[in-house]
Amino acid sequence: MYRLIETILFFQKNINKNKLHTALTGKSILITGASSGIGEQVAYQLADIPCQLILVARRGERLAEIKEKIEPKGAKVTFFQGDLRDEAEMKRFLTFLHDLPTDLDFVVNNAGLSIKRSLYESFDRYHDFTRTMAINYFAPVQLLLSLIPVLEKQRGHIINVSTVNALLAPVPYFSAYQASKSAFDVWLRSAQPELKSQGISVTSIYLPLVRTPMIEPTAAYRNIPAMISSDAARIICKSMYTKKKRYQPWWLIFGQLVSIFLTSFWDMSKNNRRK
Repeated sequence: MYRLIETILFFQKNINKNKLHTALTGKSILITGASSGIGEQVAYQLADIPCQLILVARRGERLAEIKEKIEPKGAKVTFFQGDLRDEAEMKRFLTFLHDLPTDLDFVVNNAGLSIKRSLYESFDRYHDFTRTMAINYFAPVQLLLSLIPVLEKQRGHIINVSTVNALLAPVPYFSAYQASKSAFDVWLRSAQPELKSQGISVTSIYLPLVRTPMIEPTAAYRNIPAMISSDAARIICKSMYTKKKRYQPWWLIFGQLVSIFLTSFWDMSKNNRRK
């Protein structure tokens, strides 16, 4: 029954391999957060295409393992070990990208950090907010500001791996995560008309909960339906040839209505307790 619910909520996306192959042959694709989860699965989906994959993440040994698995299949892999929250490492990474022999055609912004914590447990944890904003907002903004001229030249494509939370009413315990993901989502949607006018495509992928290593520390996630990371990767890869502006689950409109109701209910219950 549990698996049936997941199947209904998270329809598997089929990829037209011929279209994907045609769209990506000879292209260079940057994937951030590529050492596990969704980013790793995107790399595997593209493994048999003669393209250049540029992978970045904090765990260099995992990136080396992924490179070893992929290159016998056809794609070429270059990787950079670094923490994009660190200003010095970001500068090194941007130098690395601009020194590559080929220009970038696709940027998959996938790296991210999620934190679930009550505000009342955060009074001495301001760093939770700074480190979440650092990777979910400041890092992709800095990355794209540097790469937009290259993407304009290549008529490239930016794919942002966002979350349905960016389109739902805010909920308790996720203030750091929702604020940071929403910040970049708004930034990119604001920039999109300017980018489109210069030939750069933009796709926002609003994913539901995805079963990745990022959610493992949160016990509450272990027994609720979640999309598997390979299905999320197929959605991202399909957008590479369809170039649709956005993906969101079919049920999100109902989720938006429910989230507004629950927020109102939360506020009313709080007010009643004060009386």
